This record gives sequence, C-alpha cells and structure tokens, in this order.
Amino acid sequence: MLVLNDIRKTFNIGTINEKKALNGVTITLDDGDFVTIIGGNGAGKSTTLNAIAGVWPVDSGVIEINGKNITGLPEHKRAKFLGRVFQDPMTGTAATMEIQENLALAARRGESRGLRWGITKKEKDEYRELLKMLDLGLEDRMTSKVGLLSGGQRQALTLLMATLKKPELLLLDEHTAALDPKTAAKVLELSDKIIEENKLTAMMVTHNMHDAIRHGNRLIMMNKGRIIYDVKGEEKKNLTVDYLLQKFEEASGTAINNDRMLLSK
Repeated sequence: MLVLNDIRKTFNIGTINEKKALNGVTITLDDGDFVTIIGGNGAGKSTTLNAIAGVWPVDSGVIEINGKNITGLPEHKRAKFLGRVFQDPMTGTAATMEIQENLALAARRGESRGLRWGITKKEKDEYRELLKMLDLGLEDRMTSKVGLLSGGQRQALTLLMATLKKPELLLLDEHTAALDPKTAAKVLELSDKIIEENKLTAMMVTHNMHDAIRHGNRLIMMNKGRIIYDVKGEEKKNLTVDYLLQKFEEASGTAINNDRMLLSK
C-alpha cells in the first residue's frame, strides 16, 4: 500500500538553523495496516506525514502509494487519495460554513466543479446517517455553522470528512492532542471504528504511549529522523509503557526527556 524508501529531508541547508529532519526513513505498509508513530519532539513523526502528503519536496528517496510513484506529485494532487486530520481542531473545516456544506465539500473533493448550486435531498439524508454514527447529536444540527461546535465535535466532523471518500491512506497527525482526555478517547474510538469499518490503511502520530500501544496493529518509534523500533502483531499487543521507554533508551542511547511522553505514563 505505502512504500517509503530512504526518505531524506534537511531544512535550512547551509544556515545556522540547519536541521536534518528525516535521515533515511524506510517503511512499507500493507493494505489495512494501522500504524501508530511515537517519538519525542523533533523525532520526525509529523515530518514523515508531511513528506507523504507532499507539503514540501523531499531531498531524496522514493514515495509510492499502491504502486504509484508520487514522489514528485504536488500536494493538491495527492489530496485525491489521501485523508488527513491535524492536531488543531480548527484545521480541516470551514468555520463559517454549515456542517452539511462542509460534508458536501469533502464529498466533492477531487471532482470537477460545475455551476450546480446546493445540496440535494439525497445527499442530506446520507450526511444525516453518517453524522448519527458519531453519536454527538450533529445530525440534528446540520445547518449550524461549524465554528459553533466544540473542539471535539469539530475534530470528529473533520475525521468524518477525511474518510468520506475512503482515502487510500489516512494520516492522523496528533489529532487528539488538543482535546481533553474524555473527548480524546471518544475521537480515538471513532477513529478505530471508521478505520475498521472502511478497511482503511492509516498512520497515527501520537505522544501518548498508552494510545500508541492500544490502537493499531503496528507501532513505530522514531528518534532524530530515523526509525529506531518497529513492532507489530502479538508482540505489539504485549507491549507496556515501561518496556517502550526501555527500548527507546537502548536504541537511542539516551533517556526520553519529553514531558508529554513521560506524562502519558
């Protein structure tokens, strides 16, 4: 499904702020894999997702999705087959538009735009059924402006929008980090449900080690732009936070000093 082969990216080359963000990242994902990615600040987690999404060109290496080489493809063309949910609940939706209008935009992603205006009754009925699945009462507020929703409601809507067209790959970039624990748990539950029911391939970046262990079928740990630990299947199910900390120290030669990761113990 996804192949990253020796991906390298350095920012601000030749300046005092030069930063080697990705240093030979190689990953192969099978169809239906749900991978959680964990690591400290600057480890390369979100940078990996940005490389896949085409936010900027990589310095070298190859990116393939379903056998297609997309390394040189611009970001807007990758949006046809990628879904993404960001850390900030305000990103990914149009605050001044209605809930149903946001869903219509997501449903029309990648299609040519004509002069037809409005949302059909059939579409409204479909959106209402989709919103019921969230169990947040949004199916009764379809004409409400998205800017009036809470952070959790908005993030759940963004998740629904990102998966409406069943993307070939779903990227979740710390999509619960800005939410309170109860709301974050709800959004993660919805993420699991949507990924499983639609048989999606997904990558989720998180600082929370419990979430990294609990969700998905594979876990990748990164440090200084490299993958230092990769585990899946039964071995992943038996992981503990203490063991993860130990593996990080063994692989990196240093203890984790990231507050958000340590607090997730």
